Amino acid sequence: MKDHDNSPLSDYIEYPKDEMLARSEDFLNNIKRRHSVRSFSDREVDRAIIENCIKAAGTAPSGANHQPWHFVAIHSTDMKKQIREQAEMHERGFYEGRAGEEWLDALKDLGTDADKPYLETAPWLIAIFSQKKGGLDINDRNTNYYVHESVGIATGILITALHNAGLVTLTHTPKPMSFLSKICQRGDNERAYMLLIAGYPAEDATVPKHAQIKKPLDDIATFV
Repeated sequence: MKDHDNSPLSDYIEYPKDEMLARSEDFLNNIKRRHSVRSFSDREVDRAIIENCIKAAGTAPSGANHQPWHFVAIHSTDMKKQIREQAEMHERGFYEGRAGEEWLDALKDLGTDADKPYLETAPWLIAIFSQKKGGLDINDRNTNYYVHESVGIATGILITALHNAGLVTLTHTPKPMSFLSKICQRGDNERAYMLLIAGYPAEDATVPKHAQIKKPLDDIATFV
């Protein structure tokens, strides 16, 4: 390894093997309770909770440590209304033929449609943006590397952090998503990556049976 400025790995904690196994099982059981829901309560969620979860997402590994992401946490009623109007307009085109029959057939068991009332009901929407150029300083304009992969990892950590805090989420990727850049007033250097809905589940929230089917370990992993 080439010489570089560094500091000791002082915050690593090594657990006994039995505790490691128990912790991995506890995490598995916790994350298995994570579900995408489409019925949200309008109950308020403290901004500090959202801030902590976004800070957790910001710890994700990234190409050259450029951290090529920006999160816009939206609580504004007016902005949520604008987002719903734009999203539903694009979704109507999607469900009325733009998606193609195969894609629509794949979504059938999830019961999705063009109506997105949760975009206004949920207390928080988090618009996630990827950055083409950047660096450690907000004014840097260096080329960012592995942007899609880096933002994807950060988004996964954000979803996990929100679940761990006791909230439910839904990922939403309307096509195109350029309207998010306009509503959130983001510049040309950024591209809308995903919209994450976060809050408490409605009392009558349900989970599609289809979404509860997860592939077994043998189908998703190979040990050699």
